[in-house]
Amino acid sequence: MKELIEHIAKSLVDYPEKVDVKEITGQRTVVYELKVGEGDIGKIIGKEGKTAKAIRTILGAASMKTGKRAVLEILEP
Repeated sequence: MKELIEHIAKSLVDYPEKVDVKEITGQRTVVYELKVGEGDIGKIIGKEGKTAKAIRTILGAASMKTGKRAVLEILEP
């Protein structure tokens, strides 16, 4: 799942080398922390938050197979 988030984020931003995703696994939840380079946060969030919502929807659907809830946190650099 981490690789999927990295791939999507890198395809959206101007500085793909600064994309960093950390996976924090709990008993029932997996949290993915996504950090991007300076000025790229708007590209990940998208207009009216639609891009971030789409990424979260894909993540939620894919996490159904694992049986754990997946949460995406988008952090500013």
